[in-house]
Amino acid sequence: MIEIIPAIDLIDGKCVRLSQGDYAKKTVYNENPLEVAKMFADAGIRRLHLVDLDGAKAHHIVNHKVLEQITSGTDLVVDFGGGLKTDDDLRIAFECGASMVTGGSIAVKNPDVFSSWINTFGAEKIILGADVKEEKIAVGGWIETTDIELLPFINSYLRKGITKVICTDISKDGMLQGPAIELYKKMLVAEPEMYLIASGGVSSIRDIELLNEAEVPAVITGKAIYEGKISMKELTQLIIRNQ
Repeated sequence: MIEIIPAIDLIDGKCVRLSQGDYAKKTVYNENPLEVAKMFADAGIRRLHLVDLDGAKAHHIVNHKVLEQITSGTDLVVDFGGGLKTDDDLRIAFECGASMVTGGSIAVKNPDVFSSWINTFGAEKIILGADVKEEKIAVGGWIETTDIELLPFINSYLRKGITKVICTDISKDGMLQGPAIELYKKMLVAEPEMYLIASGGVSSIRDIELLNEAEVPAVITGKAIYEGKISMKELTQLIIRNQ
């Protein structure tokens, strides 16, 4: 059964969502992220993807207090990302209760640092973030598209011990138009042992079911929940049905 991982994106300590990574297209859904996290936990969710959008802009961890509130106030297994650039950023994240951290742009722009994190903190605690547009890696909050091909990029880190990869198709994110299922199928054919976490475009429970049928191990969903396209009842029923 596919693992369902709700997302909470943070700006000014509030739960928000962006469309295609555009800070100008911000919607505040709840001013209390802990309240949202507890709602997910009550629905039977076990994992949470927490993104520090302030940190992504500032290039260092910012919303670590919210991380600490969620990890101390729930039993959710939290992976944390956004603006993590140094060993100190990671230590703060782990000290505040993160079980895993996600690195995206840094894996492209400073591979030596990202590789050192794998060695220092353990590959099981580091998730590779692979944001993609037309199968090319994008960085810097999706502002910059590179010439780096997706599959060779992922493979280079799998060989260093990484097992979990979050892949976000930029064209899909926040648009509620369905996930990039064909892309994920292609990725899993190339790297069948990878724990692929699909991200972007989920608009309904059916989208999650289709990803499950494609044998995608996990999915991140955010806006569909906040916009009422997926209800907590539907999530709970799907979790129970597939236990």
